[in-house]
Amino acid sequence: MTSLIWLTAEEAAKNRGKVLSLYRQLLRSINSPKLQLSYASRLAKKAEVKTIFLFGSEEISKHNVADLIRTAEYALSQLKQGKIPNNTTQY
Repeated sequence: MTSLIWLTAEEAAKNRGKVLSLYRQLLRSINSPKLQLSYASRLAKKAEVKTIFLFGSEEISKHNVADLIRTAEYALSQLKQGKIPNNTTQY
């Protein structure tokens, strides 16, 4: 029987490649010359990405993992356009 809410080992293994790819792409995208960031800002953004992925690696909820992947994909699309993703939510 598979779990409905919690991530199984097989599901985590399926996501591993995608998550590592997104992580690497985000770190590389922060170095893009399209982004007008100082060296210190680039290091701070990279530290932010590393922290998010570090805490995300401990997540076991299927829905939360899916949300983290969608958020990373959105952030990557913004970075590729030369935009810095907004970290505030507007209601």
